[in-house]
Amino acid sequence: MATTYALFLAPIFLPEIPMAAADILQCLCLHSHPSFPISQVTFFPNTTSYPSILNSYIRNLRFTSPITPKPSFIITPTHLSHIQASIICCNHFSLQIRIRSGGHDYDGLSYVSQLPFILLDMFMLKSVDINMDDRTAWVDSGATIGELYYKISQTSKVHGFPAGVCPTVGVGGHLSGGGYGNLMRRFGLSVDHILDAIIVDANGTVLDRKSMGEDLFWAIRGGGGASFGVIVSWKIKLVPVPEVVTVFRVEKTLEQGATEIVQQWQHVAHRIHHGLFIRVVLSPVKRNGKKTIRAKFNALFLGDSEELLGIMKENFPELGLVGEQCIEMSWIDSVLFWYNYPVGTSREALLQRVPESEKFLKRKSDYVQKPMSKTELESLWEKMMELEKPVLTLNPYGGRMSEISEVETPFPHRAGNLYKIQYSVNWKEEGNDVANHYLDAIRRLYDYMTPYVCNSPRSSYLNYRDVDIGVNGDGNVGYAEASIWGSKYFKGNFDRLVEVKTMVDPGNFFRYEQSIPSLASWDSLMSQ
Repeated sequence: MATTYALFLAPIFLPEIPMAAADILQCLCLHSHPSFPISQVTFFPNTTSYPSILNSYIRNLRFTSPITPKPSFIITPTHLSHIQASIICCNHFSLQIRIRSGGHDYDGLSYVSQLPFILLDMFMLKSVDINMDDRTAWVDSGATIGELYYKISQTSKVHGFPAGVCPTVGVGGHLSGGGYGNLMRRFGLSVDHILDAIIVDANGTVLDRKSMGEDLFWAIRGGGGASFGVIVSWKIKLVPVPEVVTVFRVEKTLEQGATEIVQQWQHVAHRIHHGLFIRVVLSPVKRNGKKTIRAKFNALFLGDSEELLGIMKENFPELGLVGEQCIEMSWIDSVLFWYNYPVGTSREALLQRVPESEKFLKRKSDYVQKPMSKTELESLWEKMMELEKPVLTLNPYGGRMSEISEVETPFPHRAGNLYKIQYSVNWKEEGNDVANHYLDAIRRLYDYMTPYVCNSPRSSYLNYRDVDIGVNGDGNVGYAEASIWGSKYFKGNFDRLVEVKTMVDPGNFFRYEQSIPSLASWDSLMSQ
């Protein structure tokens, strides 16, 4: 296990007292291990380092404004009892908890609430412990994907892990929401390789897979951990990768035949060699003063360039890939390549926790089960050039993703999908009018795509958090209201998630705008 914890849990004997910093701190100290003073990792708004800690893991500048709600205090746990104390005392003082690992929650739900809340920031719990005897690892939720990849590479040249391509993403949220990347066609998702977990539930009880039971273990592997407890660490199974992989990045504009190539990609990318992942990024750009669409084909192949060229010539000759465009490297160096680092960048760059630049942003997602025709693509290009800013990223499915049942984990988007769309818009200018302009643009593009995407139901990816598809609102929410967004993320698995939530957190302590509801909590509210 990545971190050694001494468990400490004191009973609650506190009178009803007004909430104040001194009272909260007294409660926290009472319920945490005295050898690991929680006062040293608790930060109130009048603490000098409070602003820097709050802002250090906000990856979306939309949530850094003075009017953004701020936590009543921040705890950066370094010991398991700090998490237990946080839960006990927040229960007592009627505070919500927001749980943050890397801060990449696109709509800020891991560190913003309209109700009184605290921020449990996991970034100090970042241990990664590799065991090559059984090819497993224990990794803390506060570690980043980059730190996990780096630690694996320091131990083995022929092992990796199927997770995201952005190294600054935190492990905690990424794994609990599904976790995918450019290895998914060969190995599936991150959650398909989780063996165990340590979680603290709403009672402050520490559980592993055996003690939590298979229902809760199922729920946290794709259903979002923050609905069920605080996940401290994960045990994962590493996967084999070859010593040499091949990458390429090829760009085509409309004038260079991008329409025909993208159309063919839709028919090929999901059924090509399982070790080949070809992502397409579609951007409206200007060339020689004229608007056009640029299609960027980014690829990872688990093999050498000679084999890759043979596969491409047979299955996807339309792209026109040639040997000079192929770059052979190690798997760990391909991680750097995919994050747009120059070839030859030191692997220590994966340990950088802060992106080079922050931005205002919005993300949305869809799944496509039927290829768009050439005419439909041409109409899409017109819409994108009209809106100017939003970008589409197409991620191919097939391979291992089509072989795993949609009920194996809460993540249901498996067989039948050709590709997933990520809608993205970024901007650097400040101001509400500017933000509303860009938000309107991405929503208009999303609406435009309605006839061409999965609609039974229209589906979304939990880790591309999107409050546009529905929120719970304040307080306890019923099944019907939550199922509006829940069915989009989880399809038929939403019902089982509600059952697990009702069983393990009947009082709905762990709740936020898109948390799984507890029927027991709702029934109690309705009976009052």
